[in-house]
Amino acid sequence: MATAILSEVMVPASKSLAGKVALITGASRGIGRAIALELANRGATVAVNCRTSVIRAGEVRDEIVHFGGASEVFLSDVSDRFGARNLIQEVFGVYERIDVLVNNAGITRDRSIRKMTDGDWLDVIDTNLNSAFYCTSAALPFMIERSFGRIVNVASFVGQAGNFGQANYAASKGGLIAFTKVLALELAKYNITANVIAPGFTATDMTDHIPPDVMEQIKQRIPMHRLATPEEIAKAAAFLICDGDYITGQQINVNGGIYM
Repeated sequence: MATAILSEVMVPASKSLAGKVALITGASRGIGRAIALELANRGATVAVNCRTSVIRAGEVRDEIVHFGGASEVFLSDVSDRFGARNLIQEVFGVYERIDVLVNNAGITRDRSIRKMTDGDWLDVIDTNLNSAFYCTSAALPFMIERSFGRIVNVASFVGQAGNFGQANYAASKGGLIAFTKVLALELAKYNITANVIAPGFTATDMTDHIPPDVMEQIKQRIPMHRLATPEEIAKAAAFLICDGDYITGQQINVNGGIYM
């Protein structure tokens, strides 16, 4: 009898997000794209956000739809407070719910502090950190109303360990980690979890420009001697969203051992 009851209520892992709506910022490429596809594979309806890469975002949407999923592209600059909050309203207007928010949008403007401009600093802080506040604060009322929410913020090992020439990036990602801890404390009573994925060096557009000799040096710093794939990062995010009901305020380091 117990087995029969379980078989009726258990949802297959591959479709455990059926009926849920997930918004991923910066989802046209790299880690964001991989997370969008992973969550769609698990049954979520996926809102694919991008700032300018409409064609690439459309390709993500089309791939999801091709395999039987549901997805739409939402064009918005989440580094702008009005753009970010309008994005949340647009997604809710289409789907009437937002269950999962992945704050993934991120850029780099690498320079040593002696050469870093105010623009370099502000562009990175606005895109990587402020956007997470704008999107999260706007989405919270919809999550609280349903007493359910899963927030995953994509940080970096650089926010934990620092990295030469990335003061702006490190500050943005370190701030994202601290921001997530406060979210976890404040939102637990609403059945909303907030966690961080902290990738190491990952094979994306951000690393494509690194010269081969420098890339080899980077790989030698990583105990596993290779970069992560975006899909490996996406699986960690999906774990927190699908199976992390009792996990909140935590960092999952997916970095090949470069920071322990």
